[in-house]
Amino acid sequence: MIRGVEREAIREVLRSLLEEETGLGHVPIADRFRDGKLVIKPKNPELQAKEIPLETFFHKIVMIRDRMRVLEQKINSSTKLDDADKVELQQYITRVYGSLTSFNVLFRDREDQFRGEAGS
Repeated sequence: MIRGVEREAIREVLRSLLEEETGLGHVPIADRFRDGKLVIKPKNPELQAKEIPLETFFHKIVMIRDRMRVLEQKINSSTKLDDADKVELQQYITRVYGSLTSFNVLFRDREDQFRGEAGS
């Protein structure tokens, strides 16, 4: 059986390896939102509100960000797209990043946030 301290050390090593190999990694949520809830409340008071743990919502936002980065890499390394197509697709990706900047408040670290500019 692995003790708690050893288990955390193993998790940290695995996390580090995954980040290194995939270019994607664990992104911490801002401390003030930890254990928070996202409440989606319909206008009609007779309808039930939906509550989602903020960590779950944040994880999905991070997955979108990471998948956009992979898409960006695939576009840039594509041999089937010409430079004009790559530029056009990159502009769309930049606009998507710009649209997602509203969620930057959830990120603990500024370098993990979305930027609506090239190279995001």
